[in-house]
Amino acid sequence: MTDPTVRHRSVPALAAIVERPGAPFRFEEVTLDGLRPDEIRVRLHAAGVCHTDLNARAGNLPFPMPAVFGHEGAGVVEAVGTAVTTPKPGERVVLSFASCGGCRACRAGRPVRCGQWGALNLSGGSRLDGTATLHREHRPVHGHFFGQSAFATRVTVNARSAIPVPDDVPLDVAAPLGCSVQTGAGAVLRILRPTVGSSLAIFGAGAVGLSALLAARLTPAGRIIAVDLRPERLAIARELGAQHLIDAREGDVAARIREISDGGVHYALDTTGDPSALRTAVDSLAIAGVCGVIGAAPPNTEVRLDMAAMLDRLPRLIGINQGDADPRSFIPQLLELYRSGRLPYDKFITRFRFSEIEAAAQAAARGAAIKPVLLFDVDEVE
Repeated sequence: MTDPTVRHRSVPALAAIVERPGAPFRFEEVTLDGLRPDEIRVRLHAAGVCHTDLNARAGNLPFPMPAVFGHEGAGVVEAVGTAVTTPKPGERVVLSFASCGGCRACRAGRPVRCGQWGALNLSGGSRLDGTATLHREHRPVHGHFFGQSAFATRVTVNARSAIPVPDDVPLDVAAPLGCSVQTGAGAVLRILRPTVGSSLAIFGAGAVGLSALLAARLTPAGRIIAVDLRPERLAIARELGAQHLIDAREGDVAARIREISDGGVHYALDTTGDPSALRTAVDSLAIAGVCGVIGAAPPNTEVRLDMAAMLDRLPRLIGINQGDADPRSFIPQLLELYRSGRLPYDKFITRFRFSEIEAAAQAAARGAAIKPVLLFDVDEVE
């Protein structure tokens, strides 16, 4: 019997490869491995650039190199494996993280708690069985970053990672839903769930923090405080609905938040990955307040907390990954909120050509672009 994957084995793609930690992106042609029965091939039209990609490139995340990063892809399905019934070739999709689909957490609809999450999305750089999805000159390239490696014109992903996109939503707008928007909005809507009249402080007005802010505007929260180091980002936070802005460079941030919120906020959300910001977020809480931890820091990063205050003020800390969401149900909900004008996260998107990926990364690193999104030319690799 003929192997059904053979006809897919020489499919080319143009990829932005990172050879070693800290190295620049370098464009090379790669080939995609044949599709497994549960996989699909997607021709990307857009991909978001996330700080997690930049942290991985710097070597701050456990991912082998040479590698292709990127984990906010959106495009059109080109081919599907023999066991895939949806999506179908020609359908527009946005891609999110990978999960095994078979463990207890996945069966319970909590794929972000998948028992294989780390291996599928970060540490492996390959499928679970160790096989590569990308090759160059007959040698494997570490891919499958968050199940995607979306800094390439074509990707091979598990069908579970693909979510349909309505025709009236541009793919460059859909792309950030795969991580940044889902993470920030999910943290608020799914985990913190602010109650009537409650207060929320968001540390970091980047793509995740501003997504959390937009989500908070959909809740009955009474007071939303945005904290950041950059005045221009605080200005955007005000435009998107924050009632109070705090420049983290000025004064005692925790004291100012407690003053604004009559003794402390009910909820705080750290999106920065900075241990000092997380400590400040905890210190800003009201008694029995809740702090969500989203910001990704390098492995073994530690934060110092006042143990006596933990007993006196009873704070709760919750680690939140990907908004604790199931992308297959949550992203369609976010798409509907965007289409209705209630989640206008496209206001903080800055577009770059794929060939400008290094400029996009630099703009993100220095804060000049909140959510860079790469646009792929349809004829780059055919």
